[in-house]
Amino acid sequence: MFLDHVSVDVIVDHVPARLWPILGDPESYPRFFAGISDCERVAGRTTYLLRFEPAAGTVVEWEVRALMSRNADKLVLTRVSDATSWVSVQLSPLGGGRCTISVLLFNPRYSLAGEDRSTGRVGDRRIRAWVRAGIRRICAHLAREPGRQLADGSNRVSRTLRVARIAGASGLVRPGSPARMTRQLWALVRWRATLVGGYVAAAARDPAAIALASAGERRTYGELDHRTDRIAAGLFELGVRADDTVGVLAGNSVGMVESVLACGKLGATTVVVNTTLAEPQLAAAVSGLGVTTLIRDDALTPMARYLPDGIRQFSSTTEAGSPGAVSIGELAAREPRGRLPLAGRAGQLILAPPGRGDISKGARSPTVGALSGVAGLLSRIPLHVGARMLIAAPAFHPCGMAALRLGAALRATMVLRLRFEPEGCLRTAAEHRCGVLVALPAMLRRILDLPPAVREQYDLSDLRIVASGGAALSAAFVEEFRNTFGDILYSLYGSTAASCATVADPVDLRAAPTTAGRPVLGTRVHVVDHHGNAVPYGDTGRIVIGNGMTGDGDTGGRSQQIRESLVATGDIGYIDANGRLFVAGNERSSHHVT
Repeated sequence: MFLDHVSVDVIVDHVPARLWPILGDPESYPRFFAGISDCERVAGRTTYLLRFEPAAGTVVEWEVRALMSRNADKLVLTRVSDATSWVSVQLSPLGGGRCTISVLLFNPRYSLAGEDRSTGRVGDRRIRAWVRAGIRRICAHLAREPGRQLADGSNRVSRTLRVARIAGASGLVRPGSPARMTRQLWALVRWRATLVGGYVAAAARDPAAIALASAGERRTYGELDHRTDRIAAGLFELGVRADDTVGVLAGNSVGMVESVLACGKLGATTVVVNTTLAEPQLAAAVSGLGVTTLIRDDALTPMARYLPDGIRQFSSTTEAGSPGAVSIGELAAREPRGRLPLAGRAGQLILAPPGRGDISKGARSPTVGALSGVAGLLSRIPLHVGARMLIAAPAFHPCGMAALRLGAALRATMVLRLRFEPEGCLRTAAEHRCGVLVALPAMLRRILDLPPAVREQYDLSDLRIVASGGAALSAAFVEEFRNTFGDILYSLYGSTAASCATVADPVDLRAAPTTAGRPVLGTRVHVVDHHGNAVPYGDTGRIVIGNGMTGDGDTGGRSQQIRESLVATGDIGYIDANGRLFVAGNERSSHHVT
């Protein structure tokens, strides 16, 4: 039945003073009351913007005002646009460390599950159950009971079935030539689910598909496979061996990708170096990581002047000649002498520096499961085989390298720009009719800062997905991006060592703009204390993740593993009552870990 008011009284084993920091602070409600997805103070001390989720995919925003807030006693909230709808929370001490929580909802037009479409009201039984569930979570928090952890919600059998459905729907698995399918599987057996394995398998399955497009250059997957075989042979003839460490210092380009793949085929450890380092930092990174050979963009040659003596240098240009160094273009044009010296397995791939900490150490890029890892991302982002992807995020960043991996698995056309420039990025996306843009938040900020007249020159009607990771997104940024480009933003969260763990899709970002989202298929997300134990409901702690895609820590030998195959991301955060992860900061800059 539906009433003009609903009252709920709950006796709890806590005094008002302990309950008030939560019940007296509406901004904490999303941590404990499912259905309230977000709450932020918007005006002074008394007005809040509340976001509700009445049903999957639906988000309602209400502005509410605190009419009364007496410390450890009573809170009254009313909807700004409808003063006839309000809620009060009264705390009455009972003695003996107990109190009664009295919740009164008058004219409860709250958009929660169970709303009557004709009246806009919610059934009183549902309201009472919802209030009691929230209070139980608050009491569990105060009693220091372990809170919820996140997983994709499937067991091994159902997860396998979901992987199969996703693979079929996205085109990852589809009928084809038996000979090509055999070569594709053999490539994955030989090279495993590495970056090299992804591109060689794609070449075996669809050699004529365009793999890379950059600055007027194009490479099919077949051409890429053939050329990188020759480049690997040429590097070997000039002294590069499987036990060497090769640095690649180049922006996103065909030459950069060919260099990384060729080194991987040789079995050498490949370090993708941050192109924004200062010259002394580059020298420190190269020395600390034991780089013996450097393949660099000709435009970045001045950065290499402080490098130690004895480091071999090659040019990443795909042209036949380069001043001062042999180019990979020259190596690709040579006929190999005898059998290609390819390793039995791909060399290790390292991103350096990983973005935090010592620049002389790198983070090992994880090996992603051939099908399950890709399906995990596709469970949260609706990508398809043959997509056109503009990868603006640099390859030395985990976001950019993940896109290069994923693109190969999808046999996508990956469009690259050597250097990021906001208007140029839009121009390239329009010219190539890209359906996907992968960019860092700072890049998207620069695109939004363009004058509207400049942005509107470019037809981006094909753009359906903008994937971004590497930094937190503010609520204001998310709203501005949505208003400018529509509901196409996907926020990715993870780490270099453990790949992508959660994704906030457009629905998540409407409901809670600052969330890191929900786990991808096959991923667990825990929030723990310094001992690796789960923190109480609503508490902030260390974020640890596990998904079978974890790397081996950094090159300094430090592992980030906590327990049960869980790896620390280096961040702190919390999980709300709706099953979303929120990042509150990083461990280095915060001591707020339970």
